[in-house]
Amino acid sequence: MMTDSIREFYKSKNVLVTGGTGFMGKVLIEKLLFSIPDIGNIYVLMRPKKGKSVNQRYEDMQRLPLFDRVRNTKPAALKKIVPLTGDVLFDDFGLSERDMQTISEDVSIVFHFAATLKLEAPLNENVNMNTCGTQRALNVAKKLKKLRVFIHLSTAFCYPDYAVLEEKMHAPPVKPSDIMHLLEWLDEKKVAILTPSLLGPHPNCYTFSKRLAENIVENEYENLPTVVVRPSIVCPSIKEPVPGWVDSLNGPVGLMLGAGKGVIRSMLCDGSLVAQVIPVDTCINALIAIGMIEGKKEDKAELMPVYNVNIGHQKPTTWGEVLKIGKDYGRKYPLAWPLWYPNGDITTNYVLHEFKRLFYHLLPAYCIDFILFLLRQKRFMVRVQDRISQGLQVLQYFTMRPWTFPCPNFDSLQSKLDKEEQVIFNTDLTTADRDAYLQQCIEGGRIFCLKEDPSKIHINRAYHNFLFVLDCLVKILFWLLLSSFFAAYFTPVRDVLSYGEPVVKYLPFVGRVVCDKE
Repeated sequence: MMTDSIREFYKSKNVLVTGGTGFMGKVLIEKLLFSIPDIGNIYVLMRPKKGKSVNQRYEDMQRLPLFDRVRNTKPAALKKIVPLTGDVLFDDFGLSERDMQTISEDVSIVFHFAATLKLEAPLNENVNMNTCGTQRALNVAKKLKKLRVFIHLSTAFCYPDYAVLEEKMHAPPVKPSDIMHLLEWLDEKKVAILTPSLLGPHPNCYTFSKRLAENIVENEYENLPTVVVRPSIVCPSIKEPVPGWVDSLNGPVGLMLGAGKGVIRSMLCDGSLVAQVIPVDTCINALIAIGMIEGKKEDKAELMPVYNVNIGHQKPTTWGEVLKIGKDYGRKYPLAWPLWYPNGDITTNYVLHEFKRLFYHLLPAYCIDFILFLLRQKRFMVRVQDRISQGLQVLQYFTMRPWTFPCPNFDSLQSKLDKEEQVIFNTDLTTADRDAYLQQCIEGGRIFCLKEDPSKIHINRAYHNFLFVLDCLVKILFWLLLSSFFAAYFTPVRDVLSYGEPVVKYLPFVGRVVCDKE
């Protein structure tokens, strides 16, 4: 069977990346620079943010640990990154005439990654960025004279009404153009009122807007070489550029770190369900390979190519197994200064979850904020727990139901590459060490997100042991206090406890109630 060369295809070709400063975008840029030395320029759409200019953000990005191996071994490759001042929220990305002319003459491949990942964001924000932004990107693509392929990054979770999502398109519940026009003349309050009826089966505005975006891309397939790629939950890297690389607390990593810090103690999640995830570097390898495979085609297929990118079937791992591995590792190598002893759990019982949320999330948060109030310090814990509750409410939809993503197109990628590139752009994780990978995820979160020093684990462990003892004492006192209330108002309870009077009389709260009532 004839195989194709990724490096030969990308040789001297120029690439445009939207969303290049995001988690996946940065990994894509680093991989292209490191593994395809003869690639042309990589134009990266950037906007000023948080008081920093585009050039400042570009310089900051290059200094990230993510780019260490490029900076150390191929420093000249970094000059191929060309930042463009622009934003997908504007027509033609708001580019200058000069920049627009440059990319229209140079660019052959477009990776459209730009999107808002705020699942709880309102409909206006999601549609403007994810749906309208995709339409604007397609409009720019039409002006690219050398365009070989337009790769749209979607999500495997944008069709919640399908028990099995195959690698094909499905009609959206409404026309994207109707939604975009509706949002043009309705104010935010009216949109908020209409949102529940517009979303239909969708749990949030994010999946709804991404589904509309897919339809827009499909409608342009007649005019452009488009392809849709649907990754499952994207997690830290398994190997490149460094094991465990992550710079975002979105998804499972945020939950694991939140649990490790003792602020997330309960979550609605079915531990028997397979976690549909994929490491970011595996996903990027697939996207690069898909760009080559689809970009080399001279004859268009009748239907637009769709790829479900997921490894849940290659290395099936349940959410319960993820929790156990994470807990075991977290106890051996705890995070620094957790708020409380990290011993959270998952459940499918809504009432039990709400009980735990009340006593383990909200009550401690109010107590801490009350203490801070007395000390005249800034209160923050209730606000943090409110954000956690909102985040969990959104994520729990995805962890309480099974998802099935057949991936024949994705699974076939390896067979289309030669032996060397099967290693360089690997997408097969059937032999990967699952436990080691999950441990890398925690370490990556510790180092890259929380900025903790791994050499101080012994200090963390000592504090962790102290919290364990404190947690046990507080739980014992809590149940004794609760028992004392029952003993005070329910005679049968008091009578039962009285049989153990020689011991009970020494117990805090309970002893006094039982003995005084005798």
